[in-house]
Amino acid sequence: MEKEKLFYEKLEANGVSRRDFMKYCTYLTAAAGLSASYVSQVAEVIAAPTQRPPVVWLHFGECTGCSEALLRTTYPYVDNIVLETLSIEYHETIMAAAGHQAEDNLKAAIKKYEGQFLCFVEGAIPMKYNGAYGKIGGRTFLEIAKDVIPKAAATVCIGTCSSFGGVQAAKPNPGGYKGVGAALGIKTLNLPGCPPNPVNMVGTILNYLLLGKLPELDKLGRPNFAYGKTIHDQCPRRGHFENEEFVEEFGSEEAKLGYCLYKVGCRGPETFNNCPVAKFNDGTSWPVEGGHPCMGCSEPDFWDKMAPFYEEL
Repeated sequence: MEKEKLFYEKLEANGVSRRDFMKYCTYLTAAAGLSASYVSQVAEVIAAPTQRPPVVWLHFGECTGCSEALLRTTYPYVDNIVLETLSIEYHETIMAAAGHQAEDNLKAAIKKYEGQFLCFVEGAIPMKYNGAYGKIGGRTFLEIAKDVIPKAAATVCIGTCSSFGGVQAAKPNPGGYKGVGAALGIKTLNLPGCPPNPVNMVGTILNYLLLGKLPELDKLGRPNFAYGKTIHDQCPRRGHFENEEFVEEFGSEEAKLGYCLYKVGCRGPETFNNCPVAKFNDGTSWPVEGGHPCMGCSEPDFWDKMAPFYEEL
């Protein structure tokens, strides 16, 4: 297939062999909670997708860090996701349109794909003062959410802000920020993290493309394949915890030896995520591997419940 051939040529131009790509597909299949029999289908979906689900990506109260995290995805690279895997109908950060033209694009996409498009949401929604803390095109975030989200086939919250409110919802929360599900009183698929790992988003998309449905979720709306275990359960420093070998001061000899970070504030035992397995930046590293304790950023109200940071919980 010409499309698949062009995909592999592009990978090779980036120094990625077909073998490396298949290894990544094997890893991604496992990360998405799919059996090994799906590896070849995962490769086909990435290399030459037969369908491109329409996506409307909304931005509310956030820092765009979740979109920035997506830029770090590999095999498929972000341009493959945007141009070949998904049909991004609206995304304020990457779209060429601006002003009234951008808003016209949003209205046209909703009208054309009502009941079919996936709505990805980044950022929390302010509820106080009639939502005055955030507006786009003269409409509040809440007004936009109430207009767009009910018309989507499914809503995926990217990051802790849209999932649970995030930093904006930290006390005293003067804007009354809430996650999308709580603001609208609906169920959403949540991919929390500050930022979330793009592997989890890609895994969710693959599940949708391969099986025609979204993955199984936990009670907080998070995919079980990514959030089914705690950081602590999967941590490579777990052995040091069991042996009571702890870092008690940053820069100490124990820190150099890679001892457990629990006594300097690691929230791994209370945090559900796959960071130790998926890692970040093409599987290079993750906070604990770099010597920094987990802050529990994928949990609801982490800014308040996990504080004070750097102290044993």
